[in-house]
Amino acid sequence: MATETKVIAPVGSGEKGCCKSGPGYATPLAAMSGPREKLIYVIAVYTGTGREKPDYLATVDVDPSSATYCSVIHRLPMPFLGDELHHSGWNSCSSCHGDASADRRYLVLPSFISGRIYAIDTKADPRAPSLYKYVDPKEIAEKTGLAFPHTTHCLASGEILVSCLGDKDGNAQGSGFLLLDSDFNIKNRWEKPGHSPLFGYDFWYQPRHKTMISTSLGAPKAFSKGFDLQDVADGFYGSHLHVYSWPGGEMKQLIDLGDTGLIPLEVVISVKPIKVENWVLPEMPGLITDFLISLDDRFFYFVNWLHGDIRQYNIEDPKNPVLTGQIWVGGLLQKGGPVKAVREDGGTYQFDVPQIKGKSLRGGPQMIQLSLDGKRLYATNSLYSVWDRQFYPELMDKGSHIIQIDVDTEKGGLSINPDFFVDFGEEPDGPALAHEMRYPGGDCTSDIWI
Repeated sequence: MATETKVIAPVGSGEKGCCKSGPGYATPLAAMSGPREKLIYVIAVYTGTGREKPDYLATVDVDPSSATYCSVIHRLPMPFLGDELHHSGWNSCSSCHGDASADRRYLVLPSFISGRIYAIDTKADPRAPSLYKYVDPKEIAEKTGLAFPHTTHCLASGEILVSCLGDKDGNAQGSGFLLLDSDFNIKNRWEKPGHSPLFGYDFWYQPRHKTMISTSLGAPKAFSKGFDLQDVADGFYGSHLHVYSWPGGEMKQLIDLGDTGLIPLEVVISVKPIKVENWVLPEMPGLITDFLISLDDRFFYFVNWLHGDIRQYNIEDPKNPVLTGQIWVGGLLQKGGPVKAVREDGGTYQFDVPQIKGKSLRGGPQMIQLSLDGKRLYATNSLYSVWDRQFYPELMDKGSHIIQIDVDTEKGGLSINPDFFVDFGEEPDGPALAHEMRYPGGDCTSDIWI
């Protein structure tokens, strides 16, 4: 069973237009009319940085009218070292909107390396969340054979589904989906026997189509050491999409993306590799590490972690997406760095990356979160500590940051907010790595409508 710390009585949401008939909103368009975000919960990591400190959940004030705007106002350290917090999700979301007894209260934090899954109470004091309980990784492994938990989503039943990328020894053959009950007790594997994915990673379910799709990364025993091309050649990375029946848990289709689809973390518009010099390969592939779609289905966004750009596409005609915005906010090809892009004529070039509030942008854009109204896009720049150290070693000494991008929701277009910069390089216990972000009231990457 989950290990308890303390339990605090539930507190009502109190937000106008939200949670009157259950958590979240009746429709995505209703969510777009929800209140402006005032807080963001941000995963902050010390694991892998060389600092013997626990990872923590940071609360960031994003209310422009607040005296503490654009700063970390609370830090909740985990009780153990070496977790590598990574993604996050809610115990309940808009999939439970019609259930008045459901409550978006607990933020679920899987630990990529240790295997613990934390439940964080955000209701008693949204500005200062507290630890409710955690699920022990030994119990997960003993009951299900699963380890390396990654992505979590709430179900309309009140249960919680977590993708796991391997077994306790780091073998991809142990990947699958962990099902927890509403109080974070282990139930079982979700998928039917014999229907586990070849490689695990992210997933999303759509009840209206009775379908769930999961993507691929690789074997934990390979990627947890850093990226090695030999591991790709040896078959330790995936190139498939897994199509499941929902909620049946049967794999109905396995889509092979081939060599050009290796490591399909997020499957979106293809990005052409760029010819480069002074890098490990003659071409630098696009590595899309996060994407999202606005709640009105008009705009599609993704980040390109290695190249360093964030893009916006108009997808009102889904078969013919139109690039409407692109900005460079880091990456390996920015001016001043050793790596240069090579033109067809042999000339070289690099991209201009602006400073914000006198601070240089480091690393590459990695995770993004869009405001409910679609007008503000937040971005962090840490992927995974081992890979950060390999590709962007300056993050170990300087830490991560969060930037805000203003979005033109009429014609399309992106521009950096020059007044917003949250510097995790100045944290009290030393520079930290910032990863996924969540709003207390939900967002387009946490909420599923049924």
